[in-house]
Amino acid sequence: MSLLRQAPVFSPFKLALIQLGNIGANKADNLKHAREKIVEAAKGKPDLIVLPECFNSPYGHVHFPIYAEPIGFVPGKPYDISATKSESVKMLSAVAKETGTWLIGGSIPEREEATDNVYNTCTVYNAEGDLVVIHRKVHLFDIDIPGKIKFKESETLTGGKTTTFFDTPFARIGLGICYDIRFPELAMIAARSGCHMLIYPGAFNMTTGPLHWELLQRGRANDNQVFVSMCSPARDLTAGYHAWGHSMVVDPMGKILCEASEAEEIHYVDIDPKAMDDARSGIPVTTQRRFDVYSDVAA
Repeated sequence: MSLLRQAPVFSPFKLALIQLGNIGANKADNLKHAREKIVEAAKGKPDLIVLPECFNSPYGHVHFPIYAEPIGFVPGKPYDISATKSESVKMLSAVAKETGTWLIGGSIPEREEATDNVYNTCTVYNAEGDLVVIHRKVHLFDIDIPGKIKFKESETLTGGKTTTFFDTPFARIGLGICYDIRFPELAMIAARSGCHMLIYPGAFNMTTGPLHWELLQRGRANDNQVFVSMCSPARDLTAGYHAWGHSMVVDPMGKILCEASEAEEIHYVDIDPKAMDDARSGIPVTTQRRFDVYSDVAA
């Protein structure tokens, strides 16, 4: 913790969530539609725009290897957008620069050329269009609820091995993808690393969505006294995977600031640092933890 660079001053900012619909089999069409919605969202003058998980391809372990793109990002080294082989990275970089907006590019299937491993990867761009960080989904969605849903991402995906956050001029933001939110350790580490907000592009389904989508976001926000958001694809009952939708933002007291329906929508939320200050001064758990009694997972 002592080696971390100082977090930026937490300042008010406007967040835009794009609950993207019309995600089909044609990648070029998916990218074109995503770009159009980003440009549309930018008209509301947000500081940060967020896309959902797997925005450039159908969601499913059989699809990931087919739609996977090489990214080749190396932390700490300049990334040459002009030389990238990723169509999605090129589009996201260009539209971030065009709109002058920070952009969390949901997630895309990424193929690592050196190993041929496929990852579920989130890319982030600054307002100049630079790719500043990637997050590879750490916890793979392998579940089996009898009579409800069975899904095994690990059949084609490899899990990431790092926690991830990035700094903007207005906040330090932690990243996860979908199933990552079920693991409180990831959120604890991010919060104790100075993150003011945790953002998870995600695609819960019609079984886990009603049960846990809201619960997990409010729980992570309340436990860590940070803002939390998940951005879902819109629900498409003609697709092989039915997303829950209901993209959401929760404040540090666990209050829901916005919730989408299941349709394609853009939602704007003003993020006010005072809500975090009030939560932490009124219920000061951040200074009351007993690491003499239990371990600090962020140590």
